[in-house]
Amino acid sequence: MAINLLYARKSSEAEDRQAASIDSQIKELESTVIKNGRIEVRKPYYTESFSAKIPGRPEFNKMMNEIEEGGVKAVLCWKLNRLARNAIDGGKVIYAVTELGVEIITPAKIYTANDLLLMYVEFGMANQFISDLSKDTKRGLKSKAERGWLPSGAKPGYMNDKYAERGNKTIVEDPERFILMRKGWDMMLTGIYSPIQVLRKMNGEWGYRTTKHKRIGGKPMSRSQIYKTFTDPFYYGDFEYPVGSGNWYKGKHKPMISKEEYEKVQIFLGNKGRPRPRTHEFTYTGLLRCGECNAMITAEEKHQIICSECKYKFASLNKVACPRCQILITAMNKPTRLHYIYYHCTKRKKKECNQKGIRVEKFEKQFDALLERVQISENFKSWAIKYLNELADIETEDRNAIIQSQQAAYDECVKRIDNLVRFKISSQNSNGELLSDEEFRIQKEALLKEKASLFEKLQNADGRIDKWVELTEKTFNFACYARHWFTNGDRDTKKQILLGIGSNLLLKDGIVRVDLQKPLQFIEMAKNEVAEISPMFEPEKEGFKSGQIDSFYSKNPSLLPEPRINITIDFSSIINAFQDLRYIGELRQRWNEIKKLQMNTPLAFA
Repeated sequence: MAINLLYARKSSEAEDRQAASIDSQIKELESTVIKNGRIEVRKPYYTESFSAKIPGRPEFNKMMNEIEEGGVKAVLCWKLNRLARNAIDGGKVIYAVTELGVEIITPAKIYTANDLLLMYVEFGMANQFISDLSKDTKRGLKSKAERGWLPSGAKPGYMNDKYAERGNKTIVEDPERFILMRKGWDMMLTGIYSPIQVLRKMNGEWGYRTTKHKRIGGKPMSRSQIYKTFTDPFYYGDFEYPVGSGNWYKGKHKPMISKEEYEKVQIFLGNKGRPRPRTHEFTYTGLLRCGECNAMITAEEKHQIICSECKYKFASLNKVACPRCQILITAMNKPTRLHYIYYHCTKRKKKECNQKGIRVEKFEKQFDALLERVQISENFKSWAIKYLNELADIETEDRNAIIQSQQAAYDECVKRIDNLVRFKISSQNSNGELLSDEEFRIQKEALLKEKASLFEKLQNADGRIDKWVELTEKTFNFACYARHWFTNGDRDTKKQILLGIGSNLLLKDGIVRVDLQKPLQFIEMAKNEVAEISPMFEPEKEGFKSGQIDSFYSKNPSLLPEPRINITIDFSSIINAFQDLRYIGELRQRWNEIKKLQMNTPLAFA
């Protein structure tokens, strides 16, 4: 006797968010198909809460096995997509309909072998829906991660903002658990507690319980969760999504700890903790090359501990005890912790490269000295930019005259081209005796080249001065502030300064070498010149005010005053205020004149 089966499915995933519940599906089938059609259906029904996007549903497989054994007349379901949303399961259903004579009965339609094309279309639409939904979901989750929010939900100590709009959920502090989790981190940072000891304290004494949901939560934290927590970069602000992909994002949630605190806890955990991700980005990698083999310079980070018992120094990463005396790190009494960053050759081009590493502190000290070589004062920078703008104003007058001249030449060239064309097509040259085609081509090409050249000069003339002033101002600003920016800036700022100061950066024998940009070379030469002249003079009182110095430079008066005036005041005040190179040659000349007067005029010398 043929039997009828009923299959109902509801997935908890996004694909079936709008689908009716299993009870609702059964109720509708019983009230419509079974009652009205007077169809007897065998119980129990096949029901399951399982996604149909991939094969492997237990109840569906049992039902298909029963169908293949024979004796099944029809299968009742709410919609065709309840049976399959993937090609393999869809093929099984179509095979049962076409080869085994099984009917698929829904409230809207009865599918038989005559509806094969329609079934292919509907199963194809269901499969495409899953494919599109998967892509849209992944795209949305990736977009959320790029915005700085963890897509997979809040971690212990945090909660999803229940007041945020759907699709824009953010992560905020859990008012009940954030403080408890922070206290747990504080215990780990002492170095004397293990994760299990912290867990017992949290669950037993502090009463920590996980977030309560409909079916789960409200229980003490598990052992596995405490280890996941203390090895999760999320707590200092970074997260990886998807896990294992290597794609790391900076979170917008409030960090519970600093990265330094996280690193310290990882050292305490040693092999007990899950290996933490290596996401450290070193400031100067990718910028320097080895001066011996020309390979790139890389960096490595070292953590060491000096044992408080035997004074043995050892690498602490992934170690739980001193290699010499075997005392646990957590049992040491205030051990000395060391942290170094070294830059060294990768040796990829020459494994026998003899260059040794250099600590980042020594590297930055050398680079600071390099910046000091080209550093100028704020006063000189301000005066120099003011002087440059004055020169630009003067140059503008010349520029306008040049533009007028170039425009006249351009108009004349266009006129000559027009005359050449008119002459070529005139009745007097109808047979080409006065101007042949070849002569016309040669003359026209020459005039067109001249026209293009004049047009380019016209285009460049208008902005040439402005660009020159802008670039020069940037150079003076760099020379004035680069050292301060480098000392107080972040990683990106330091890298930009290193790139801006010059080219061909090399590290050899522990010394950083760089070819300074030409404008900075001139500034360095200037400072050397000033260093030679400045000690020759000794000011006896404060020099000019800045306004007086500006006037002095702009008018460039004679630097030699009356015989009985102490002239060293004027020289030294100008040098100290501006360190200006434009008059160093003249200063030398005046100094020679002063030495000739030494016999007649008393002066104060350095």
